[in-house]
Amino acid sequence: MAPPARAGAAAATQGTVEDARALAANAASLEALRATLGAYNGCSLKFSAKSLVFGDGNPNADVMFIGEAPGRDEDLQGVPFVGRAGQLLDKMMAAIHLDRSSSYITNILPWRPPGNRKPSLDEQALMQPFIHRHIELVNPKVLVFLGGTSAQQLLNSKDGIMRLRGRWRSYAIGGQDRPHREIPAMSTLHPAFLLRTPAQKRAAWQDLLEVAAKLKEFQS
Repeated sequence: MAPPARAGAAAATQGTVEDARALAANAASLEALRATLGAYNGCSLKFSAKSLVFGDGNPNADVMFIGEAPGRDEDLQGVPFVGRAGQLLDKMMAAIHLDRSSSYITNILPWRPPGNRKPSLDEQALMQPFIHRHIELVNPKVLVFLGGTSAQQLLNSKDGIMRLRGRWRSYAIGGQDRPHREIPAMSTLHPAFLLRTPAQKRAAWQDLLEVAAKLKEFQS
C-alpha cells in the first residue's frame, strides 16, 4: 500500500487530469479550445512561457502534423514550427505537395518547456485531454506524429521512434456521445532531429511517401 502522502499526491494529480478532460470535452470548436487553454492555469508551463502556441495551417485539411512542444522561436511568435525545424518541416511537406494551406500543424503541448527541455510525463498527461480534443475538432483523415514524444504519448507506447516510425497505426477519436472513428497515424522523425542527424532524412522521406500515398487513397 502506498504511503498516505503518496496516495494523496496521486489523487490530486488524477483530479487535475479529470478537470482538464472536462474542460477539453466542453470545447465545441477550435476557437473555444484555444480560449479554454488561454484561460487554463493548471499547467505550470504557462507561467514560464511567453505565448500560447495553439496551431497553424488549415483546420479543414486532410492531414494533421503533431510535434512535441514549442521552441524559442515558436514561443516568441505564438505559431508552431517557425524556427529552423519548422523551415525543414515546410520543405518536407513541400516534397509531397503539401504546405500550410493544405495541412494543419500543432504540438502535444501548447507552451514551451523552459530551456526546450523534454516535457515531463506529468505535463504530458495533464495536457493530453486538450490535444485529444484538438484532434477531434480538426478531424483529419491522416495524422503524422513528429518525433518520439508525440508518437509515444498519442499511441500510448513506450517504444522509441525508430521502432514506431514507418508503420501505420490507428488513433481513435469519439466515443460516448460522439461518433467513433479510427484515424490512420504515421510516426516519423522530428525535423529538429533531422537537423542534427541528416543521415536519417532518407528514412523520413520514406515515411512521407507513405503519407502521400495514404492521402491519395482518400482523394481517389
